[in-house]
Amino acid sequence: MSDTVKRYFAAFNAGDVDTMLDCLSDDVAHHVNEGQIRVGREKFADFCAHMNRCYKEELTDMVVFEAGEGTRAAAEYIVNGTYLKTDAGLPEANSQAYRLPAGSFFDLRDGKITRVTTYYNLADWVKQVSNG
Repeated sequence: MSDTVKRYFAAFNAGDVDTMLDCLSDDVAHHVNEGQIRVGREKFADFCAHMNRCYKEELTDMVVFEAGEGTRAAAEYIVNGTYLKTDAGLPEANSQAYRLPAGSFFDLRDGKITRVTTYYNLADWVKQVSNG
């Protein structure tokens, strides 16, 4: 199943939301860092559209782990980004660059991702874009 996770991240780096969505189950639970759980592909697509308006990101130094006979996976990586447009409740955007360690955790079923949970240090990100 780690092939599904690798495909998901390759699509992320390519800006290919359709392929990311194809990796997800219809009832995917998206646990956003310091946010609400969003259920379903449509809400995930809305989240991606919002993120693509506000941020340009590439993930590097990716390490993917698999467990549970292919039903669980995790990934650790570095987010290399540019803050493009001010996101509500966050500092003003003016194309600040940031570099942030992050991790994602996945549940998988029948070759599809059923849960995505992403963690990063929001305070570190705020500090980086506030000093940029």
